[in-house]
Amino acid sequence: MDNQKDIAKKIRREAFKKNWRLFKRSKLGMIGLYIVLFFLFLSILQPILFITGVWNKGIYDPVVGYSEQFQEFLVVECPKEYPTEKYDKRSDCPGRTEVNIKTLFYSDAQVGETIIQNLQPAPPSSKHILGTDSLGRDVFSQIMEGSQVAFVLGLLSATLGVGISTILGTIAAFFGGKIDAYLMRQSDLILMLPTLPLLFIISAFAELKVWHLAVVLGTIGGFGGSVITIKSQALQVKVKPFVDSARITGGSRMNILFSHVLPNVAPLALLFMVFGVTGAIASESVLSFLGLLNIDMSWGLMIYLAQVEGFIFSGMKFWWLILPAGLSVTFLTGGFYLVGRGLDEVFNPRLRDR
Repeated sequence: MDNQKDIAKKIRREAFKKNWRLFKRSKLGMIGLYIVLFFLFLSILQPILFITGVWNKGIYDPVVGYSEQFQEFLVVECPKEYPTEKYDKRSDCPGRTEVNIKTLFYSDAQVGETIIQNLQPAPPSSKHILGTDSLGRDVFSQIMEGSQVAFVLGLLSATLGVGISTILGTIAAFFGGKIDAYLMRQSDLILMLPTLPLLFIISAFAELKVWHLAVVLGTIGGFGGSVITIKSQALQVKVKPFVDSARITGGSRMNILFSHVLPNVAPLALLFMVFGVTGAIASESVLSFLGLLNIDMSWGLMIYLAQVEGFIFSGMKFWWLILPAGLSVTFLTGGFYLVGRGLDEVFNPRLRDR
């Protein structure tokens, strides 16, 4: 018995090494993996910086942190007509180190004097490499917090969804009959439901948090179209000779199901899981951007706050409030997609040979 277990472990180890060699041949897959690992590193780095004391939580906490950024400003009075000797157009006044006297409602400062103000949002500096937002919170720390939310939400919803669809699809293929018919009609019904509008409706009647969203997305994905695809794969495995051999030698239905069928549909399930993470991150970003998700911090919420406060319409003047969060969503979802493409080449010989 122990010898058989050792042989099985050796076979699995060799299969893993072979699949890893095949995956490394996919340039897109490796690029995606590096992107995912980079954001995973960011998500782990933030708590380490807090625990080791490198970062002061009172300053760098992504939600309640605050950093005072004082700067000297020259008081000027912006002209009514342009161009002038100093300003070419209206947007040039006040300059980056100037303040318009007409905006100083509670100050006795005069034109030509220098005043000290708390600069928020502050541009990138040595202390805050991606600057601060309008509330004095570190943007880089918010990006790290957002990566944690993205991984937790994505992996939870994808794991739940793939777990449900794998079990249901395998059961439908293995038992057939009324069970198969019921599960397929159920999947057809879920497929007809538009996911985002459904999430909008749910958020209108319930306060959605990250955990709730993960369960909702996992359930919708688990009972949806992936059940049909998993069933098709399980039907192919069901008629394989090794399954017939297990049945002839007296293997029970459940033993055949869990020992032979499920392990052979696992690669396809893993592929669905990777793509499921991409969909979950994108859904969270949309809901947070629309203000429909109760969450302390996420990339979508960062873009939402920039839009509400008007910074998103200021061009590139406050780029650090918009670009880091937007690029993070784009790169991480793209990274998981590329990993999925690489895994597809591993598990699909026809793609691998092209």
